[in-house]
Amino acid sequence: MADRHNRDIDRQLAPAPEPLPVPCVDAHAHIEIVANTSFDSPEVRTVIDDAARAGIDRIVQVGYSAEQSQWGANLAALYDGQVLAAVALHPNEAPVVEDLEADLAIIEALAAQPRVRAIGETGLDYFRTPPELRARQQESFKWHIDLAKRTKKALVIHDRDSHDDVLSVLLEVGAPEKTVFHCFSGDVEMAKKCIERGYILSFAGTVTFKNAPALREALAITPIDQILVETDAPFLAPTPHRGALNSPAQIATIVRAMAEERNADLAEFATALSNNAERIFGSFAAGSTL
Repeated sequence: MADRHNRDIDRQLAPAPEPLPVPCVDAHAHIEIVANTSFDSPEVRTVIDDAARAGIDRIVQVGYSAEQSQWGANLAALYDGQVLAAVALHPNEAPVVEDLEADLAIIEALAAQPRVRAIGETGLDYFRTPPELRARQQESFKWHIDLAKRTKKALVIHDRDSHDDVLSVLLEVGAPEKTVFHCFSGDVEMAKKCIERGYILSFAGTVTFKNAPALREALAITPIDQILVETDAPFLAPTPHRGALNSPAQIATIVRAMAEERNADLAEFATALSNNAERIFGSFAAGSTL
């Protein structure tokens, strides 16, 4: 994963969008890759300030390794009131780490921190993980599900080319009360299954892509209280900036496109998404706990 991330930081940052009329939340970002530096650096402050100028005043910083999850927990503690953290081993990370048990112990310890409000991103990824490593990936997914239930925190799922198995595992072991499909990539039929089971669908910049009509169809049928919005920054910058380096500020662009797709009032829609994020992750307010 590190090589992929290093390639991504070489791109030009997407231009600042027109600010939203009301504040909103980026439910999934990787700020350490956008800024490519320490959590307490001026570059990180710039990313967060740029987002706030666009109306994005709260961000969920999401983990994919033990080291980076610690980075995210540190960031959330420093930016108390603006940032919450999720911690986990990414499904591509879990099968290949040198000492899985040691890394999982780090994740479990981080999960106890008050500004860590979700376990993720975990899940299954059959695009990058070969068949011989998938059993280990599935076991890691189940471990993270159990941790989310034990800590009563939201579960953030990465699902790539593995829809059926992700849904099957959730049925097998029981999904946490708050289960989020990060960067939802399924079709209408999968969306219907997720909606019926009470899962949350988080839409990223991919919903704006010309080649993603199925995502827009899924967005159109999803009840408003089961929707989140995210950037997955620095990846998946929305149209018209596809291919650029994404940042949390681009939530403004994505929310506009989503509201238009649903024929919704922009301010009302953005407010509903904010309310959903606070319900799922808890209050972002300084000093708040679950």
